[in-house]
Amino acid sequence: MLSKSTRKLCIFNIFDGLQDGLSHFSGPSRSALIYAETPHDPMVVFDPQNLLAGHEKPLRELYLDNEDWRLPPAGLGRMKDSRQILPEKNLDLAGLISWGGRSKSVFYQMWFTEHHPDMCAIGPTERWLEHAAWLLSNDMASDHPLCTGTSGHVLRAYATHAVRDFIVDELNYSMGMDVHMRNYPILDAVLEISKTMEENAWPRGKLAFIEPGALDELDFLARFPVYEQPNLAHHKHVRKLLLAVEGSQRQLISDGQCIAGIAMGPMPRYRIAADFRGGHGFLSLNGHRICSFFDGGFHSTTCRAKLVQLEEILLESHLNASIEPHLIFQTISRMVHHAEDLKYGCTLVLDLNDKPLDISGQKLAAPIDLRDPRLLDMAQSLSKVDGAIHMGADLHLHGFACILDGLSISGENLARGARFNSALRFTARHENVVVVVVSSDRPVSVIQGGVELNAQCQFKPLATSAPAPVLMKEWLNGGSH
Repeated sequence: MLSKSTRKLCIFNIFDGLQDGLSHFSGPSRSALIYAETPHDPMVVFDPQNLLAGHEKPLRELYLDNEDWRLPPAGLGRMKDSRQILPEKNLDLAGLISWGGRSKSVFYQMWFTEHHPDMCAIGPTERWLEHAAWLLSNDMASDHPLCTGTSGHVLRAYATHAVRDFIVDELNYSMGMDVHMRNYPILDAVLEISKTMEENAWPRGKLAFIEPGALDELDFLARFPVYEQPNLAHHKHVRKLLLAVEGSQRQLISDGQCIAGIAMGPMPRYRIAADFRGGHGFLSLNGHRICSFFDGGFHSTTCRAKLVQLEEILLESHLNASIEPHLIFQTISRMVHHAEDLKYGCTLVLDLNDKPLDISGQKLAAPIDLRDPRLLDMAQSLSKVDGAIHMGADLHLHGFACILDGLSISGENLARGARFNSALRFTARHENVVVVVVSSDRPVSVIQGGVELNAQCQFKPLATSAPAPVLMKEWLNGGSH
């Protein structure tokens, strides 16, 4: 039986590894745990990063006002392995992803992390939380304290395994257990191909992985003889073959071991596909994105800015009744995504004043109506020119190649360059102006009043010493804040 201090350290190690691994997978991510070791113990909260703040009411109703959680599920008494887990219902709290379960070693546990707005899918993250729950049950059932230190390291490097576990669960659910493709070789090949350049260019094109029994359903443009099919493990060869499908509707087809040929048209319902887009790409399952890949690893991000802060500004602003905030948001989003896709930097000035500011730059004889798709396309090209695009709340382009001047202010960051710091200075000087800065190698910045709004983050790293869990009753009364 582990000592109380060792059990506390066990929880901390798993927690630390989980939030560190998820932060690499999804960006800065907080985690939290609610648990009770036995049916008679009080519910305990471990939330050193205040992730659960704002959810006090539903948690009080679930765990203090109601004792139903103390009732053991029917299957718990029949389990022979103390590490086996019975899944618990997801709590579905707004802005959070959760997964919980019950075992003989930990009667009840529910893990939480942040639901970032730019996630391709939450499935891999749910599998990550599930594995944290399994590791906690396993460690709590152990009689050897030294065995508990490895769980955190496992969770730090769990990205590929989380993606694989999600794929396996989905395919088993939709196709049954009879799946012939092995997922680890497929995922390894996708990452290796994504890192392989050909004539100084990153890979582009689609590679689809189809169950061998479904290959005959495809409309092959070219099919390779069985004994001459390129091996998927020969990454450089596969990278060269991608040139045959780059910039087209064609796809390379693999059975998970070799490249079977090149096909076009409808694909089987059950498939894994990698869409290589130069420096990054997307992995999809049955036509639905599950994650992205870049820098040699898998990530949850869609690789596109969500511009949540801009949307909030537009909803809260007192615009003329004839102005439609959602159209402004859609127009700026399209321009930002265009710059992201083509990997160039630009600056977009959204001028919410009734009378647009007079900004130094290239003037226009008449403002350009950005509601016209042809003119919006031209404005996207104009955004590549040095200087800023000047757009009014009337959805018209009033100028381009604009110079954003202003006096130096506190909060500037010389590491961010002239485009970013000029936006800080300009918005500090002018009211009712929002500047969106797109950098070719950094996240998109939304700036207003001399402040980068999307830089504000509640994430704080854990201390090196393990903080103590708090009783749910004390936590609800502010004991952890």
